[in-house]
Amino acid sequence: ASLTGVAIFIETNMSVLTAGLVSQSLFDKFNMSRARLAYIIDSTCAPISVLLMLNAWGAYILGLLGGYGLDNPVATLVGSIPLNIYAWLTVVVVFYTVITTRVHGPLRTSEERINQDALETPAPATRKRYMLLPLAVMVFGIVFFMWLTGDGRILAGSGSSSVFWAISCALVTAYLLLRFQAGWRHKKLVAEGFAGMGKLLPLVTTVLLAMALGASLRALGTGDYVAGMLGEFLPIWAVTPLVFLAAATISFTTGTSWGTFGLLIPIAIPLAEAFGLPPALVLSAVLGGGVFGDHCSPISDTTIISSLASGCDLLEHVRTQLPYALAVGMVTIVSYLVIGLLI
Repeated sequence: ASLTGVAIFIETNMSVLTAGLVSQSLFDKFNMSRARLAYIIDSTCAPISVLLMLNAWGAYILGLLGGYGLDNPVATLVGSIPLNIYAWLTVVVVFYTVITTRVHGPLRTSEERINQDALETPAPATRKRYMLLPLAVMVFGIVFFMWLTGDGRILAGSGSSSVFWAISCALVTAYLLLRFQAGWRHKKLVAEGFAGMGKLLPLVTTVLLAMALGASLRALGTGDYVAGMLGEFLPIWAVTPLVFLAAATISFTTGTSWGTFGLLIPIAIPLAEAFGLPPALVLSAVLGGGVFGDHCSPISDTTIISSLASGCDLLEHVRTQLPYALAVGMVTIVSYLVIGLLI
């Protein structure tokens, strides 16, 4: 389940669904609780999506980084990856749980009363290439178009354009496979495509509103105002931990990491520039805090889909995962404090 979550890093919900549905029977066979499965897939897929940014996450964050005078937004985004302490530690804890088979806190209680209530039997599987080939085209397409738009330099390429063209190629690949090998008619393919887009409409609406809010904050100079207001009172070592704490609180209470990015990046980047902090460090705090809420908030779509894909009760999933997230969050805050003191 954990390796599947790592391998399918293109889209979080698709990764969660795939890892959960293919692992249910295995967890039942080895008498492991569905709560453990929900924890593994949820705490793997969201952090991996923000660490391996050859996906829509990377394109979205790159769009938010524009307009701040950064020399190279792509380099800033890439530089935030090794500094994203929360995401790395979360993945480490997941693999510790997987390798040692040890569980703690409420998750141990769930293991003692194993719930093997399964979801409805999924539809029969078709050929693997119908899923794997479009995914491969998308992943390698992003790298290729980053190289193409960057004139031979991947980090200088256009992230948003690369994602757009890679997704377009993947869609064409999926269409051709299903049309000429699976025998689907054009009308059915178009209907399935629009049905899939319809399911993502709430997420798209949230993203558009978040981008509009972020653009408004940028135009109003909110980040510069906050930086000037706090400049006389806030020590430099406290900036990054407070940014992480703010991102974690907002994402947990709203249930959206992307909305948190749209709200805080326009504030955090000017803060970093005003205090002379590396933008990649402050950006990593925003991204890590956003992921915290994305995989533990009871109103997050990722949390809900994780509980559904694993056949686990939603509140049980939140209750068993939250202690792990809080422990990693506290270690992350201390780590950012230490980094701030050393700068």
